[in-house]
Amino acid sequence: MFLYGQQAGGSAQGGGFSMLIMMAVIFAIFFFLIIRPQRKKQKEHQSLVQSLKGGERIITSGGIYGTVDRVMDDRVEVKVDKNTRIQVLKTSISTIVDQSGQQPQNK
Repeated sequence: MFLYGQQAGGSAQGGGFSMLIMMAVIFAIFFFLIIRPQRKKQKEHQSLVQSLKGGERIITSGGIYGTVDRVMDDRVEVKVDKNTRIQVLKTSISTIVDQSGQQPQNK
């Protein structure tokens, strides 16, 4: 009995350290597979939104195609038809379409 108690106490300390190492490895994997790519995508979208200017063709996250008519602080006015203009939040802009209108510049 006495030997069993010493052995259990010794392995509990070693187990705690290995558990800490395992948690650090899991966090590192989580960071590099999930958090880091999401941050990169968020920064790309933020730079896309900040670089908006009038005359660019865009697609909103709701799937509306249009041309930026006017840029305001938190939103843009999008011309979707001859006499139809809508205001959308800058964050709802999904992509900027190139001049040919076929391939989106950013996703």
